[in-house]
Amino acid sequence: MADEIWHAGDVGSIAVLESLENVGKLRAVFGNIDGHEIRQIIPEILEFECEQVKVFITHIGGYPKKYVKGIKEMLKISKPKIFISGHSHILKVMFDNELHILHINPGAAGISGFHKVRTMIRFEIDTNQIKNMEVIELNTKN
Repeated sequence: MADEIWHAGDVGSIAVLESLENVGKLRAVFGNIDGHEIRQIIPEILEFECEQVKVFITHIGGYPKKYVKGIKEMLKISKPKIFISGHSHILKVMFDNELHILHINPGAAGISGFHKVRTMIRFEIDTNQIKNMEVIELNTKN
């Protein structure tokens, strides 16, 4: 169980959004596959604080040393402790020593795309600490 669900885009349908909202508090951004209907409901970029940890989420953002144009500048201004992006469908967790940001790409939990294993990441935020991070592998795609 989770207190909140954070989705880094490519939601796919309003039905998926509704299903996730039924599980718990949902924070989501749209991805490149998401159509007009979803883009009217959720933003491209989401910034918020969870406990004392600032979070920045966008779908196409890259990762340390390979940020998408404009993202590094946004991160410098925002100064989040966690930067979450999706798009690549490649599970990746790494620390940006220059910006002092934990970058997380949870991979992909959906059935569409080239990924062979469906993944997500679960972790806890306690005041200003990120802890107990784990990768959850869902059943493999057929």
